[in-house]
This record gives sequence, structure tokens and C-alpha cells, in this order.
Amino acid sequence: MDELPEFNRNVLEALRQPLEDKVVTISRAAAALSYPANFMLVAAMNPCPCGFYGDSSKQCSCTPLQIQRYQSKISGPLLDRIDIHIEVPRLEYKEVAGNQPGENSASIRARVERARQIQRERYKSLGINCNAEMSPKLTKKFCSLDKEGQDLIRKAFTQLGLSMRALDRILKVARTIADLEESQDIEPHHVAEAIQYRTLDRRVF
Repeated sequence: MDELPEFNRNVLEALRQPLEDKVVTISRAAAALSYPANFMLVAAMNPCPCGFYGDSSKQCSCTPLQIQRYQSKISGPLLDRIDIHIEVPRLEYKEVAGNQPGENSASIRARVERARQIQRERYKSLGINCNAEMSPKLTKKFCSLDKEGQDLIRKAFTQLGLSMRALDRILKVARTIADLEESQDIEPHHVAEAIQYRTLDRRVF
């Protein structure tokens, strides 16, 4: 979904149930029908109406109230159901024109496939296939943290005013980051990275 805040608010709020329950329910006068709706939501939005809030090269022309109204079109309960939200800054010309080699797609795919295999093995007797499908009970079991990791989570929960749903998302993302590194334990740096993927929880106007 491109330009996410431009969608009707009712349309966006209707995504909350299928994102949470993987089921979409259509109600009519005569009946209500439910259909499976296990999907991945990928969305993009500008930081403000003019598109330049926080830009290092061009000044934003929006007022704080305009920015707040624009970003608030995406409700907290909907954001809670999105695992990762990150800021993508403007690229400099040297980054666009440069030929610095990056990690190739084949190696990235191999790392992802190893992580997915780790997860299939972990959950093979539980009827699920990946971290995203963990229930709160399984999250508590498979996302245990050491004292440093717990301190990081506690600070993020307090300072960012996170909901329990957002906290659950952070733990699952941290578990996935650990799996990508083939780490049996969730280390503090995995937790810190997962917290950094909650950009919109840190909105300041």
C-alpha cells in the first residue's frame, strides 16, 4: 500500500482484524462469513504532507500540527500490528552513482532460508512454521532474555509508551534477528536492533 495515510481511515482500521487473526469477516444483514487472510502487509508513507520532514537537504514547509495530523492518520492500534516500521532517508548522489558492492541476493536468500529452517525445526511439533505465528505463550517460551536484554525492553516499554502488542512484536523480531545470525539465544544487540525497527513509536512533533 503506497501513500498509506491517503487511504480512508475506515479502510485502514479494517486491516486490524485480518492482521491480528489472519481471518477477514464480512458481515451482511443475512449472514457473516469468515475467510482465511494470511498475508504480508508492506506499506509506505511520506513523513509529512510535503514529504520533507526530517530531510537533510530540503526544508519541510509543514507546520507541526500538519505533521501531527498527517502521521496520526495511522492509528496506534494499527501500528502495533505492523512488525517493522523504519525511516528510509534520502540517498546522496555518491550513493546512487557509486559502485560499492553490496551483499548479493543469493547470499541473502541463503541466510533467510537457513533462518526459516531453524524456525521450522523449532516449531515442528507445535503446528506453526515461523516466529510470526507464535502465540503469547510460545513467545514467552522461545523469546527469553538475559538481564541486559530485559533492561533494554523495560526501558523501551517505559520511554516509548509501548503497548503489550508492540512489545510482543519486538520480541518476535529479536528472535528472527537471532535466527538470521544462527544464534540460539537472543542477545542484547538483537533486542536493541528490534527496538530500532519501531520508528513510528518514537514520533515526536
